[in-house]
Amino acid sequence: MNEQLVINGIDNKKCVMTNAKPFLKWAGGKTQLLNELNSRLPLLIIQKREIESYIEPFVGGGAFFFFLKNNYNVKESFLIDSNKELIVGYRAIQNNVEDLIFELKDIESRYLQLSDEDRKEFYYNIREEYNTQKDTFNYFMYNSDWIRRASYLIFLNKTCFNGLFRLNRNGSFNVPFGKYNKPKICDKENLYEVSKALIDTEIICADFEESKKYVKKGSLLYLDPPYRPLSSTSNFTSYNESGFGDCDQVRLSEFFKEMDKKGAYLILSNSDPKNIDKDDDFFDKLYSGFIIERVSAKRYINSKGNGRGPINELIIRNF
Repeated sequence: MNEQLVINGIDNKKCVMTNAKPFLKWAGGKTQLLNELNSRLPLLIIQKREIESYIEPFVGGGAFFFFLKNNYNVKESFLIDSNKELIVGYRAIQNNVEDLIFELKDIESRYLQLSDEDRKEFYYNIREEYNTQKDTFNYFMYNSDWIRRASYLIFLNKTCFNGLFRLNRNGSFNVPFGKYNKPKICDKENLYEVSKALIDTEIICADFEESKKYVKKGSLLYLDPPYRPLSSTSNFTSYNESGFGDCDQVRLSEFFKEMDKKGAYLILSNSDPKNIDKDDDFFDKLYSGFIIERVSAKRYINSKGNGRGPINELIIRNF
């Protein structure tokens, strides 16, 4: 049964279209910031419960996208990410969710009946096959091979250490095995909901700047780039081989300003360097002239327990 959300005192029964949630565990996912982001939407969108055009150039786990699809009438949406493995997952669900569920059920039944030691071996065998396959895999033309690769992506995500997605410089997935008693590898109900949420959605593998061709006056853009590391040791996750450094953050700020001139509504989130150095005004300078707010968040994925407490994150918008 679909849960109905009440947000900011508004009962959303009439505008719940799906009940989807992210199908992957994703470092930096925005589940905990949903109410903060929702409360900052343009007033007209909140009042009408309708979004004409939604664009997310760093879709990642898609928490905010699914939230919006569950609670608003989103007329058209464009999901973009440079991570080609992630796009394989989204498009497999969009095009062949039944076949993907069949693959995942098979993997899950085989995996769960194994001993702990055999599960570990099973995991590393799948990881090896996944990494070997990338050298010959056709990422440009959708075909039946995408189902198997998406099933491996989901399996590895649900059974690896802390649900990280991390690639080395060769583009190989290198997260170690995670010991979970009964991981839910095939979440059939949610995969169906995700496939419904992706109806009439364009899914594109590209750099964020490619999204500008879809932006028009009144479009809503949510920008959630790989966060700027708070320290030299905190950059534990690389979502693609090339990473996302300060030059890219500067490039993104120029994109933000360009889309602002087109009349789009822009919301951006990022880490707050002032958590570590109160004099670090990197983002304050980049987005001078826009609304910059600091909101409390909790760091959930960190190798040290004392690194999981409340910190500030930035929410930047142009309206």
